Amino acid sequence: MNSIFRKSMLSVAGLVMSGGVIAGPAVAAHAADANPAAPAAGQGSGKGAGDNGDRRADYQYQAQPNYFYCGPASTRIALSAEGKQVSQDELAQKLGTTVNGTDSAIDITRVLNDYSGGKYKTTEIRDDVATKDQVEQLRTDVKAAVDQGRPVVANIRGTALDVDGVAHSYSGHYLTVVEYKDDGHTVLIADPASPGEPEYWMNVTDLANWIASRGYSS
Repeated sequence: MNSIFRKSMLSVAGLVMSGGVIAGPAVAAHAADANPAAPAAGQGSGKGAGDNGDRRADYQYQAQPNYFYCGPASTRIALSAEGKQVSQDELAQKLGTTVNGTDSAIDITRVLNDYSGGKYKTTEIRDDVATKDQVEQLRTDVKAAVDQGRPVVANIRGTALDVDGVAHSYSGHYLTVVEYKDDGHTVLIADPASPGEPEYWMNVTDLANWIASRGYSS
């Protein structure tokens, strides 16, 4: 039976496809070290509804400094929307992150709640493919969280295409959902492993299937 308890990290031996460029973990780590607090495109736009039913959580992007810190980095991105500047090392310690990654979305939720006063919950998508109800639940959860200025942290695996047709592939990874448009049918991802292209849009159904067999914190 599939379980939410899955190690999540960038594969040491594997390659990461992100932003149309294949790069190993060392490349991602080097880019992160060069500019660890680089803002995402459009940062500072703040919270507010647009003309197309869109809303954005104001946040600060920070890339992960190594291949196994995606959990701490995504958690830090989420907490920055509340003005909390917590180091990835501190978050890694609280998450129990090792070179094997961070165990599950449950750990992410626990640590987010330690800093946010219990605002987050964990939702699991147990099967390998998300059902229509699970897609709708994710859409609803993203809207509710982002409307309150709270990014969503998702635990994903496999390959998914963004709206531009670019493939993003991970053996296991955490990333942060920071904005939605089209009434939540399209979501903006802040990816800590992709400092060259820190943001990309994705259909919420594709995101749900990327999360499938894992979970998310909202």
